[in-house]
This record gives sequence, C-alpha cells and structure tokens, in this order.
Amino acid sequence: MNIIIPMAGMGKRMRPHTLTTAKPLIPVAGKPIVQRLVEDIIATANEKVEEISFVIGPSFGKEVEEHLVKVAESLGAKGKIRYQETPQGTAHAILCAEDSLKGNVFIAFADTLFDAKFSIDTSKDAIVWTQKVEDPTAFGVVKLGANNAIEAFVEKPKEFVSDLAIIGVYYFRDGENLKKELQRLIDEDIKLKGEYQITDAMDHMLNNGIKFYTDQVSEWLDCGNKDATVYTNQRILALKHGKEQLTASSAKMENATIIEPCFIGENVIVRNSVVGPHVSLEANVVVEDSRIKNSIIQSHSIVKNAQIENSILGKNVTYVEKPRELSLGDFSTQL
Repeated sequence: MNIIIPMAGMGKRMRPHTLTTAKPLIPVAGKPIVQRLVEDIIATANEKVEEISFVIGPSFGKEVEEHLVKVAESLGAKGKIRYQETPQGTAHAILCAEDSLKGNVFIAFADTLFDAKFSIDTSKDAIVWTQKVEDPTAFGVVKLGANNAIEAFVEKPKEFVSDLAIIGVYYFRDGENLKKELQRLIDEDIKLKGEYQITDAMDHMLNNGIKFYTDQVSEWLDCGNKDATVYTNQRILALKHGKEQLTASSAKMENATIIEPCFIGENVIVRNSVVGPHVSLEANVVVEDSRIKNSIIQSHSIVKNAQIENSILGKNVTYVEKPRELSLGDFSTQL
C-alpha cells in the first residue's frame, strides 16, 4: 500500500505559528500532526506500507523535507517529497504524487486527525471515511444505500441528504484508475469554484461502476486553527494517556505539580509551578512560578510568573509576567 498526504497549504488560519513552521509539523501531544496522522493510518493497515508521499509547497524548505522523509523511514516506508506549485484543489494536490498512484492507495489530508478502531478492508473498490455532524450544510456528505454502500456524493447540501460528512480520508484499491480519473478533470478542465476536486472524480467513478463504501471514525479532530489545535491536543493527550510514554525521563520537576494528562518532553524543567491538565511542554521548555493548563508550549521556550490557558506558544518564546506590588484596603476588589 502507498500513502499520499497532501499538505501544501500555507496554514493561514494558524498564523503566526505557520510563518516559520509548516502547519502539519506543529506538535500535538509531543509529535508533529502529520506524524500522528501517518502512524494512525499505518495502525489500520493490514498490509505493508511501501511508500509515503508528502505533497508540500515548494517553499517549505530542506529541513521540513528531511524531517518528513525520516518520519516515513521510522515507520518502515520510503519517504517521497512531491510539490504542488500552486493551490489548485484536492484532486490536483493528489495528482502531484502521481507516481504513487498505483495499487492500493490511502489518502489523508494533513490537517485532520482521527480516532478509529477500524481496519482497512482492501478488498473493497473504495472507502470514504465520514463522521456524523449536526450541520451537514457546511460539508461534503455521502448518501448511503444498503450495506453502507455510497449512492451519491453531495457538496454542502442546502436540504437534508445525509449527516455523514466526508473528513478527507480515502482508500482506493486501484490507484492507477484514480490517477486516470484525476487526470481527466485536468484535461477537461472540470472545476468547482475554480479548483479541481476529488469529489468530482469520485462521482464520475461511482457512475461508472466503482463501488464506494463508507466507514465512520469515532472522533474527527481538526487542526485548522489555534483553538481547534489546542482542543485536538487535549483529546490526543486523553486518548494516549497510559498508552504512550508521555513524560521524558530527562524532565526535571522541582516543587512542581503535574495534573495529567500532559506531555512533558526531553530536558523540560518545571519549577514552583502547576502544569495541566492537557498541557504539552516540548523539549527544553522551562516553566517557573507559573500555572499552565490546556496549552501547547513549543521547544526551547521559557515561561515565568505566568498564568496561561487555551494557548499556543511557538519555539524559542520567552514569556515573563512581572509580579505586581499591591496595597489594597479592606473590602477592595481588583479585577
């Protein structure tokens, strides 16, 4: 099986964090988003993953490319870097990795994490993963027939068709056929709102006899903006607590209280502070005289005399609040 991870977007909704770090490399519970995504995919596969193609923007840089290749190699696969020069839609992004469109192919967009207990049924023509949503008008949805077979794909339905939203995770048994369908969109210039979309290719495949099925994830986690990423960090910590080593042996605690679940990285120092729940402290973070909860503090950052909640601090940040000198009389209120 081959895996394709389109991730060329600039991550504008995650600025300022994506000005220096590609969004899929922002850490969640101690690992980059894209690494957690690939690990979860491989855990569902019943066969060996031969290669992982990362479709990135040309400006991501050599360091990002090397990191992604190492992620693939650490999971026993060959890492490939492919470029999407300009954003032209989901179908175009996948086609940028056309040499990986062969045999069994799994595709997942890199701003999505999921919790699932399924295994991939490679005997099926195609599988589209979904989750139930309260307001399907904001999503592409699938209309189902018998045995979870998909009868139609409907983009942002104005009237109720289904509440099963497409989450951006797909399996195709015949990668070559998918490549042909994606190329057809380009050749015939079939666009939706100015972009080439995978749903148009899937709709044509469905009408030509390819059998699509759906499977549901138990939880769909978005990393599209700051608040969503902080929430995803919270949920991943809760899901991985007791299953992964989340506290490094090199971390130093001095008069510190850690309220689990938390991730405490290599060489972290927490002194005279309370951390947690749902906090990730990346490598070499120093926290002193502070209270932090539900936040991500990235590597080599320093936090002193602070109270932080629902926040993300980038790498090499120094955040210090000065202690206040007060003189308040009886019955005073200082807000």
